[in-house]
Amino acid sequence: MKTDSYQAYTETEVSWLQQIPEHWGISRIKCLTQTKSGTTPKSGSEEYYENGKYFWVRTADLNGGKLYSSEFKVTNLAIKHYNLVFIQPGSILLAMYGGMGTIGKNSLLEVETTINQSVCSIFPNPKRFDSQYLWYYIKFFKPNWELFADSARKDPNINQEAIKRLWVLLPPISEQKAIAHYLDTKTAQIDRKIDLLTQKAQRYEELKRLLINETVTRGLDKSVPMKDSAIDWIDDIPKHWKVKHFKQFSTMKGRIGWQGLKHSEFIDEGPFLITGMNFKDGKIRWNEVYHITEERYQQAPEIQLREDDILMTKDGTIGKLLYVDEIPVPYKASLNSHLLVFRPIRKSYFPRYLYYQLDAYVFQSYVEIAKTGTTFFGISQSAVGRYIAILPPMSEQKAIAHYLDTKTAQIDQIIQTINTQIEKLQELRKTLINDVVTGKIKVTDN
Repeated sequence: MKTDSYQAYTETEVSWLQQIPEHWGISRIKCLTQTKSGTTPKSGSEEYYENGKYFWVRTADLNGGKLYSSEFKVTNLAIKHYNLVFIQPGSILLAMYGGMGTIGKNSLLEVETTINQSVCSIFPNPKRFDSQYLWYYIKFFKPNWELFADSARKDPNINQEAIKRLWVLLPPISEQKAIAHYLDTKTAQIDRKIDLLTQKAQRYEELKRLLINETVTRGLDKSVPMKDSAIDWIDDIPKHWKVKHFKQFSTMKGRIGWQGLKHSEFIDEGPFLITGMNFKDGKIRWNEVYHITEERYQQAPEIQLREDDILMTKDGTIGKLLYVDEIPVPYKASLNSHLLVFRPIRKSYFPRYLYYQLDAYVFQSYVEIAKTGTTFFGISQSAVGRYIAILPPMSEQKAIAHYLDTKTAQIDQIIQTINTQIEKLQELRKTLINDVVTGKIKVTDN
């Protein structure tokens, strides 16, 4: 199988296609496929879900690849009471709801399933379409669904009527099969490279975690005498180090409720309002942070942020950490109600060292023990206060922090290089699919 370019192309009036091979056809998807959607049996009703035997697909199940299962299954009673229809293998499943980050998510179905109302199934006429070719075409079109989305909504969605209006290309069926086979082979090769690089990046992440944990619990001088820490989740520590409950050496402040603060009050400039969503790799993504008025900022002086503050999420994805190394103009920031800010009592610790300790397995293991909840987890301020922390002398805290700043930066640079390679391969994969399914690249069997 080889690639080339076609001898002749023709213009189209479709904005995202422009030119296509002269002998290819073009049609609305509604003329060549059957589309269906589903529904959701009453949530929480055990009779519809417990010991279910039929797959039931939601947008969260769509994985961009071939789909063999779903997180949830439904019962015979759910099928009967809600008239759920079965979707056959070879269908393309497409997300219709969830905003621009979700609509267009897709999978090629490999097993029989039912679906909910946010998923549309597209089953092609086998005489006109090869399922895998159509799936690759749907993947090509994914970034363009905003053209069909309801722009009046905050989170734009699409519907079956929009999907039916989609223009699709129709190479001869033999070419469709050749295209699908070629893309299966080439994308599998790219995916294998991506998987190997992802595993490599994960190994470096694990190396970084081990380095942090080893250093904050044993220090830089491995020859010093050790002692039993007497803490369940920590082994031996240097003999001259101290252990203290967190509340003995650090303040813990958080927003008490919202003081009536509403989402509608968020503005485009003014003091920042930090949320857990703004955390990434221990830093704040300031360009994504909401703003509040000066009046709202002044309502809670105790949580007005300063440089060298440590922040932690205490609800939802608990234990995420942030070190405040700067506050941009207007140099003012506050917290939402799901965060805690930590500050030393009487200069009892070096903030950068404590940040590393809280980011290590020793604290994260404690969080797992101390968290509460069933579906939505949280950790209380009092539970954080009971955490037994390790406190080296101040000079060692500074030395450890400096050492870890240097070493983790080196590892992060390696990881970034690997991630850049992954991004290039992902872009190559996307470009390859786009060029082949739109006829920019000709695929032949010989």
